[in-house]
Amino acid sequence: MAKQLDYHTIREIFTRFQKADPEPKGELEHVNAYTLVVAVALSAQATDAGVNKATRALFKVADTPQKMLDLGLEGLTEHIRTIGLFRQKAKNVIKLSRILVEEYDGEVPNSRAALESLPGVGRKTANVVLNMWWGMPTQAVDTHIFRVANRTGIAPGKDVVAVERAIENHVPADFQHHAHHWLILHGRYHCKARKPMCPTCIIRDLCEFEDKTQ
Repeated sequence: MAKQLDYHTIREIFTRFQKADPEPKGELEHVNAYTLVVAVALSAQATDAGVNKATRALFKVADTPQKMLDLGLEGLTEHIRTIGLFRQKAKNVIKLSRILVEEYDGEVPNSRAALESLPGVGRKTANVVLNMWWGMPTQAVDTHIFRVANRTGIAPGKDVVAVERAIENHVPADFQHHAHHWLILHGRYHCKARKPMCPTCIIRDLCEFEDKTQ
């Protein structure tokens, strides 16, 4: 774990991220808040590309909670069979869809507590939905963000909640909305787990990572 970077260094890091990608986007395909919830829930222990491949056809026939219930567990399972843990995920999607229909009039609630009460929806999923659909400056910490935050010193922490808090506490407010997207994309394509691409990294000179690749 690197030491916590100071304000001016963090501001310069995010200034560079913003210049390189002014409007970063999440890579999960969706058409509304409901399909975003489903896509993020399905993405646990799976790649965004793999989820997108499965959901393109799914969301054409089931883009609302009621349509998902009409499709049924077996129909949903067939659509997502290529995704890891698909059986349990299918059960969760059917359960959360039923709750949305029965308790929320088919609409996705926009509080973290309400979202986290849905089967298969944890803190990370709730934060992604709140950020991407409602524009809240929430920080959805996944393995990429956890790695980048600790390697670089942007937001070191012993667990995902600690890193989430560190991002909220240390990243300047004007960068908060896109912070988790910049960090995810940096971790996914540059600051990789096994062989980070340090020679071409735009924040190499600001990063505290001691074992930089040449």
